[in-house]
Amino acid sequence: MDKIDQLADELNTIRDCIRWGVSRFNESEIYYGHGMESALDEAVYLTLFALHLPHDFSTDYFDSALTYDEKKQVLSLLMQRIHKRQPAAYLSNEAWFCGLKFYVNDQVLVPRSPIAELIEHQFEPWVEPEHVDSILDLCTGSGCIGIACAYAFDWADVDATDISPNALQVAKRNVEDHQLQDRVTLIESDLFSAVPPRKYDIIVSNPPYVDAEDMADLPDEYLHEPELGLAAGDDGLDLVIPMLQQARNFLSDRGILVVEVGNSQFALQERFPEVGFYWLEFEHGGHGVFLLTAEQLDEYQSLFDAAG
Repeated sequence: MDKIDQLADELNTIRDCIRWGVSRFNESEIYYGHGMESALDEAVYLTLFALHLPHDFSTDYFDSALTYDEKKQVLSLLMQRIHKRQPAAYLSNEAWFCGLKFYVNDQVLVPRSPIAELIEHQFEPWVEPEHVDSILDLCTGSGCIGIACAYAFDWADVDATDISPNALQVAKRNVEDHQLQDRVTLIESDLFSAVPPRKYDIIVSNPPYVDAEDMADLPDEYLHEPELGLAAGDDGLDLVIPMLQQARNFLSDRGILVVEVGNSQFALQERFPEVGFYWLEFEHGGHGVFLLTAEQLDEYQSLFDAAG
């Protein structure tokens, strides 16, 4: 009898499987950084997924007995999480962002940006939502930011770009799943290189921004994500600086640029100490997201141009 068969004989209910998962996750010291905050969150999510139950399934039913095959399905998935160190989203091929479900695989980062909070508030007070007609999502990955913007501004057109054809295939699937083909246009582009010559009211991006030191220290779970979506040179600014140099050419006079740079915030501030970046605060956690208005980009353009 193998390990899973033995455990399936010993465990009985949904709650038993969740408790076992939490204990083993803690014992194995797996890392949580892809939307889940604790061993309990992850064990509940994976157990319900394995049982084809909704993520908001009532805890009133956690003492329900499972069949032998159901227990084996749950235990197999929990063991994969432990032994492979893959993010839970890759095991389930799904992730949630702004309350929306997205297909994901290891060709895209797992959606987790605090920019979701800005989208849910329609970027207020930085823009007047009724005046937003066009949005550009640079480095879209799974398409989650661009698609969420299309929901938040259901009258606006959204362009979403990525340099990776594999990432764009994932984004295409998500655009189709959300039936937004008429409003979300996917573009294969290295930053602005293939973006149409138009003015956007919001340019938003969660680009690669992990510096070389942090890349060397990433937990195993992050090593399953595409390096192309993470690494951004010695200081984490390889994409951000060209973005700052070029963004104004594509931004309307009333527009805003919103970019997540994570821990590279400090390198960016050191590189441009004169620039008055708005560093945004988030009610639900997150850091390293700056905002610049079109007027600020005009003011600091010479500094950005001189940077590279």
